[in-house]
Amino acid sequence: MAAIKTFQQITTARVRRNPKSGDDGGGGANLTKETLIAIFSDLEQYNLRSTTCGSGGQIPATAAASPAAAAVVVSGSSSAIQINNETFAKVIDGKRVAKDIREEIAVEISRMQEEIGIVPGLAVILVGDRKDSATYVRNKKKACDTVGINSYEVHLAEDSTEEEVLNHISKFNDDPSVHGILVQLPLPSHMNEQNILNAVCIEKDVDGFHPLNIGRLAMRGREPLFVPCTPKGCIELLHRYDIPIKGKRAVVIGRSNIVGMPAALLLQREDATVSIVHSRTKNPEEITSQADIIISAVGQPNMVRGSWVKPGAVLIDVGINPVEDPESPRGYRLVGDICYEEASKVASAITPVPGGVGPMTIAMLLSNTLLSAKRINNLRMPAENIV
Repeated sequence: MAAIKTFQQITTARVRRNPKSGDDGGGGANLTKETLIAIFSDLEQYNLRSTTCGSGGQIPATAAASPAAAAVVVSGSSSAIQINNETFAKVIDGKRVAKDIREEIAVEISRMQEEIGIVPGLAVILVGDRKDSATYVRNKKKACDTVGINSYEVHLAEDSTEEEVLNHISKFNDDPSVHGILVQLPLPSHMNEQNILNAVCIEKDVDGFHPLNIGRLAMRGREPLFVPCTPKGCIELLHRYDIPIKGKRAVVIGRSNIVGMPAALLLQREDATVSIVHSRTKNPEEITSQADIIISAVGQPNMVRGSWVKPGAVLIDVGINPVEDPESPRGYRLVGDICYEEASKVASAITPVPGGVGPMTIAMLLSNTLLSAKRINNLRMPAENIV
């Protein structure tokens, strides 16, 4: 857990991250509604609300450097936030949780290197020149550098053969300094994606896509060596915010092999009652409106409206969708599958886009790589408690 422990520290940190807050950096007077919501979400995460709030959950003006903060009231058991009698969901901050996890992983890696001289290694194979794939690979390398994982990259041309990719996978499978292998998807159309993924040694399948890992995830009484990173990140966010899953009704929107199906399987393992909504589902809003937890991963901007959401539900938005925005320097902005403006006024907690699930995916990849290094070296694995 990060070392932010007081209301003033949380406020200062949030203002620094949000220069549009209207605050002058000195604890000032004009915190925006958005920043206040983020502050109170942090208080919830760090279990500080009870020590900061007065009776009824209201922040005393003396504790809050901004008069605006005194108008914020945290509603009873729902953990939602009220500002001037308007209710908002608390923000599930994946960016900050991912930072906490990276810090925990870095400590484990430093200890491993000091005690046995082993440094985890992650190999990434990139085929072609897709800008988005290159960006993902660059971000993964940066994250590896941050926590102390050695990273190895192979970049092949778009017209490379499937055999070339398989040869590199074979070399990494046999390399004892490599503990995780990731083949960046999508692959060029002339390659058989499943054949390539199947070639990755299951003990190094840190992406969790090997059919044996997915099969173990689906079977009761069996444990996968690795869980796919994005679904794992979704569940970890629920855990980190102490959001109960057992006995809850959960709906997963989308049934892809990458997110939807593994997320549904993970929720079932946590004893939730799970429904899956997909493109052939009739009246999906009737199903989602009964859910305590919704995980959406369909790639449809703002598809889930506020009317689809049960009051007090928890919303995990995996979608990252560009929409036109003439006011943005890039000409577009990113939104999720869930209409944030509407749903945040109904739900008790919600992930933002960006800054929600996205950062967790890479954090889980790092965690899986550390887990693999410990397992391959026959070490006891306290790192399993990280995620």
